[in-house]
Amino acid sequence: MHTQELVASAQRGNLDAVYGLISTMVDGIGKLTELNAQYIRATLKEASELSQNTVEKPQDWIALHGTLGAPMAEKVQSYTRELLGIVSSTHAELLSVARAEGEARMRRAQTFVEEATRNAPAGSEAAVAAFNSAITAANTLYQTLGNTGQQAVEVARSNFNVVANAASKSARRASAQ
Repeated sequence: MHTQELVASAQRGNLDAVYGLISTMVDGIGKLTELNAQYIRATLKEASELSQNTVEKPQDWIALHGTLGAPMAEKVQSYTRELLGIVSSTHAELLSVARAEGEARMRRAQTFVEEATRNAPAGSEAAVAAFNSAITAANTLYQTLGNTGQQAVEVARSNFNVVANAASKSARRASAQ
């Protein structure tokens, strides 16, 4: 009877984990949607304002085009920073939910092994030890993958900041010339 309770508990835990992950992903998608809507509204507003400024000579168009480079580069840089922030925070939340679920699964598996060990026939100690070792190895792998994913996000963010700052400086220099 105790084994059935463990299985039911594991199933409830799995459903809770899935709903937690889905909820986190939906929140992240909502944030990305709002960011895109803000960016599009701001871009349309600026385009409308620019279109209302009458340009009479072709030289005015060239001058106008030259003045748009730096502000546009800064807007794209700001948008991308916010985008990376949302992706990074969503990733961190997903990782947190996944780690919590992984720890809960580990505890449930260990409880199951302990229960099975109590009822195991004599001479099965080697099999139980092998099962415990496999659980520990799987948990270590899971933690390593989670840490690697977080490091990849941080490296991507760092690389973006370097490239964005260089592009922003180039755009400012070009518009100044």
